[in-house]
Amino acid sequence: MSTSPEHKRTALVTGANSGLGKAIVTALAADGLRVGLVARDRGRGEAALADVRAATGNQDLHLFVADLADQESIRALAQDVRARFDRLHLLINNAGTAFPERRLSPQGIERAFAINHLGPFLLTNLLLDLIKASAPARIVNVGTRIDAAIDFDDLNWDKRPYGMMKGYAQSKLGNLHFTFELARRLEGSGVTVNCVFPGVFKSNLGGTDGAQGLFWKLLAKLGGWAIPKPESAAQRVLYLANAPELESVSGQYYANRKTIPAPAQALDAEANRRLWEISERMTGLTQSQTVGDQAAT
Repeated sequence: MSTSPEHKRTALVTGANSGLGKAIVTALAADGLRVGLVARDRGRGEAALADVRAATGNQDLHLFVADLADQESIRALAQDVRARFDRLHLLINNAGTAFPERRLSPQGIERAFAINHLGPFLLTNLLLDLIKASAPARIVNVGTRIDAAIDFDDLNWDKRPYGMMKGYAQSKLGNLHFTFELARRLEGSGVTVNCVFPGVFKSNLGGTDGAQGLFWKLLAKLGGWAIPKPESAAQRVLYLANAPELESVSGQYYANRKTIPAPAQALDAEANRRLWEISERMTGLTQSQTVGDQAAT
């Protein structure tokens, strides 16, 4: 059954040119959605677009090129999405990375934190009125399962020695703080937001020199074929994107279709609010550009 463009469910997926993101896009395209693919590299994005079209026959696929480490690039991305989509029913913040040493974004922010936390925070807020106008709508943040805590006094790793997995863990914990605070602020809007841990799967996280580069080289020698592929992990993300029983469920942390406990700090409502306010300042967003705090007096 064909669906007119104005009624077709529309999705946007970041980190869409390979791995988990590409598997998610392929599944959504096979279901007939209009899908926007966000990729950092145009050539790789165009190759992924061609692959998904060939695999699904869906021609209503759109490439958006943006560097999620660069806030100016994210702002341009949001403008491009608005120019091409009049509705956005599903936003999947999937892109994530890790670095073997401390690197800075164009805005001078530690790069893993810039991409993994501030990128979704800024992009989601810039698209939020479009998402709300498309309600019922869903936001899915792809997180990880690491017991960590954010050091609010040293978010940029200026004082502490930087460690790849420590930096990655802090940045990904931001996904949970963001999810829980955004869910609270969106209550009653018709837009839900949840976070999902997709499990361990074959990934190019951080590229060949990133968090898993050496790991996968070693694993390949030991029989890496036994590690699940991204298509398996994608099903956990798609459950949050599509399941009818989750239509009104918001502010939850999932893995394998079940809720799981979050690290203690992410359950602290004041910490969630604090990171939100810090993120507003770090991205230059004003309160009028983000969803308001309904509890504020």
